Amino acid sequence: MIETRLLRQFIAVAEELHFHKAALRLHMAQPALSQAINRLEDKLGFALLARDRRGVQLLPAGAAFVQTAYSVLGQLQHGVEHARQVSQGIAGTLTVTSVSIAGYPWLLDTLKQFRLAFPKVRLVIKEMPSARQAKALLDGDADIAFLRYLPGQADNLESRLLLDEPILMALPCDHPHAGDAAVELRDFADTDFVFTPQVLGSGYHQQLIALCEAAGFYPRVVQEADQLHTLIGLVACGFGVALVPESIARSISSDKVVFLPLTAASSSIGLYLNWRTDNSSPLPAHFFCVLEGVL
Repeated sequence: MIETRLLRQFIAVAEELHFHKAALRLHMAQPALSQAINRLEDKLGFALLARDRRGVQLLPAGAAFVQTAYSVLGQLQHGVEHARQVSQGIAGTLTVTSVSIAGYPWLLDTLKQFRLAFPKVRLVIKEMPSARQAKALLDGDADIAFLRYLPGQADNLESRLLLDEPILMALPCDHPHAGDAAVELRDFADTDFVFTPQVLGSGYHQQLIALCEAAGFYPRVVQEADQLHTLIGLVACGFGVALVPESIARSISSDKVVFLPLTAASSSIGLYLNWRTDNSSPLPAHFFCVLEGVL
C-alpha cells in the first residue's frame, strides 16, 4: 500500500524538478524528502527520477506515474467531498416505495419537490405490493414506504396513517349496476370477484374480506392477479368485479370499466407512511419535511 503522503511528495518533486525547492514547498527537510522518494521507488520496484549534478529529471515511468498520482489524489478528494455531503444529507441514495404512485398526485409532487431541493441525491422510486415493501424496509432495500396496513410489523418499523381513501367497486361497463350512482356490496354476494393474492398484502386482503363479510357473504374469488392494473384488465374482460382503492380509479383510464362508490360507511382503506427507526441516514427526515410541505 502506497501512502498518499508519498504521492504528494512525489508530485512536488515532479513539478519542481528540484529537491530543495520541493522540500521548501512541503515544509520538510531535503534529506527526508529524498528518503521518501527512495521509499516510493522501492515500493514500486522501478525508478521514477533521474538524478545528476544538473538536477532531477522525470524518467518515462515517472512521467506516467505522476498522472496516476494526480488521478488517485483527485479521486480521493472527490470521495471525501461526496462522503461529507452524504453525512450532511445533501447527497446519497434514497429509495422510496409505494403501492401506487400515479394515483397519488401529492406523492408525485413530493418526489418532484424533493428532487429539486436535493439534486445531488439519487432518488430511486419503486412500485410494489405492501408485503414486498415491508420486506424491502426490513432488508434495508428501501428507506421510505407508502403501503397498506400490515399486521405484526417489526419493532424497528415506524408507521403513520396518511389518509383513508374510499374503496370502490370496479365493474365491467356492461354490468347491470354500471349505471348506478353507488352500489350496495351485499348485492354482489353471488357475483364472481377478482382479488390480489393475500401474500402480497395480508392486511389489505383481510380488510376487503371483512368488508364483504360485514355485508353478509364471503366473496367468491375466481381469479387472482398480482398487479392491480392487471386486476382491472380482468374486470374489463368479464372475469368478475373487484374492490379497489380510489387511487386505482384515478390512475387507470378504461372505457370498459366503471368505478362506483359503496354505500357502506366503513368502506375505506388506509395508506401508511413507514420507515425504519434505526436508519442513520438524514435523507428520510429531509423527505418528511418536503412531504409535510406538500400535504
